[in-house]
Amino acid sequence: MILITTPTGDIGHRVLEHVLQSNAPVRVIARDPSRIPQQTRERIEVVQGSHGDAATIEKTLTGVDALFWLVPPDVTLDSVDEAYVGFTRPAAQALSKARVKRVVTISALGRGWSKEAGLVTSSIKADDLLASTGVALRVLAMPSFMDNLLGQAQTIRQKGMFFSPIDADFKVPTVATSDVAAIAANYLLDSTWTGQADVPVLGPEDLSPNQMAAILSDVLGRPIRYQQTTIDAFKSKMAGFGMSEAFAQGYADMMRAKNEGIDNIAPRAVAPETPTTFREWCEAVLKPAVGI
Repeated sequence: MILITTPTGDIGHRVLEHVLQSNAPVRVIARDPSRIPQQTRERIEVVQGSHGDAATIEKTLTGVDALFWLVPPDVTLDSVDEAYVGFTRPAAQALSKARVKRVVTISALGRGWSKEAGLVTSSIKADDLLASTGVALRVLAMPSFMDNLLGQAQTIRQKGMFFSPIDADFKVPTVATSDVAAIAANYLLDSTWTGQADVPVLGPEDLSPNQMAAILSDVLGRPIRYQQTTIDAFKSKMAGFGMSEAFAQGYADMMRAKNEGIDNIAPRAVAPETPTTFREWCEAVLKPAVGI
């Protein structure tokens, strides 16, 4: 039995689609099962609730061989650690008693980074909590997602611009959520691996924001310009989305760390292949969203 959390999320629903291509039995935990397509619900076992709830996760792990774990952080909380570590704690306690053989979790690049990195720091603490149970574990460590640009689709369409605190000519990795989901599903379906390891998932290329702007201009057929913002301006924007002060600061600290190279410390030699280039993602996903 494979248990999938966040089955309606950006990554989780793709993991579910991949796993369902096999004959493995699947169980999911969903706050709102109605968001799962009817034809999918007919093929899986659905438990309604939150996987951060102790009673729910404990009963749902019964008979499970492999778990896909992803924290949907509550950005209104006054502690980023509580959003990641606190949410994960009931699962870690349940895993210590359950017979789950393998866990695959989504996290962030940055293990070994010596400075505070906001959401990254808290996410890695949650990974360590899972690891403390002794379960076989694969931590899929991410840079920024290409799909994050979808939040600026309207700005790209209306102003021909996109924004970030990253230096304009600083090359960083990005990855498509579709590739992440495929790798996670492969681990869930593979019963041969053991031990614990971080797996950097880097995307096929490092690009600077200016290089991304050039690709966007070519794909969209109109000039697209990149504008770097300050960390303070970025934090204010996050707060404007309804985030707590702690979370807005956590995002700011994360972006500062990214601009200092936290996503560039993992060697590409150990990263799994991810086929989707930024250009391909722009053509298939962003261009339809922008509507050009």
